[in-house]
Amino acid sequence: MMTIAELTAKMTAFSEGNLHDINHFLKVWAYAKTIGELEGLDADTQFVLEASAIIHDIACPLCRKKYGNTAGPYQEKEGAILAKSFLSNTDIPENQQERIIYLVAHHHTLSEISGTDYQILIEADYIVNADESGYSTGNIKNFAEKYFKTKSGIKILNSIYGDFR
Repeated sequence: MMTIAELTAKMTAFSEGNLHDINHFLKVWAYAKTIGELEGLDADTQFVLEASAIIHDIACPLCRKKYGNTAGPYQEKEGAILAKSFLSNTDIPENQQERIIYLVAHHHTLSEISGTDYQILIEADYIVNADESGYSTGNIKNFAEKYFKTKSGIKILNSIYGDFR
């Protein structure tokens, strides 16, 4: 089966040298991998989480061209289509592909988070976005209180930004 390293190389090539996009997905992947391992995910769920973290923003280049921005609803709409195409020529099992596509298509939807993989992807992406976008302490505190659920995600967020929970 395709490895995370192979998927990372494929996504790096897909990104066509956009260092911001490449660095973003690598940072999200690192946090997702760390939180998932600390939370004790089984191997299949960990793979789905890491694969989702790598390709979660696959729609950003298209959204920039098509809409002029990378707003969450645009990413989710376009991301499902692009993720399905991106994964179609891999030997990743169909059930895992479906879950990865679902996570890519919902990674900005904060209502009805279902599954630890989904929860961790939200947390990892937020940790990176908070840094890259310079979120205020109030924004981080509010988001942490409402949306961070994993012990490891909370611990990492608090280690970086202060004790919010």
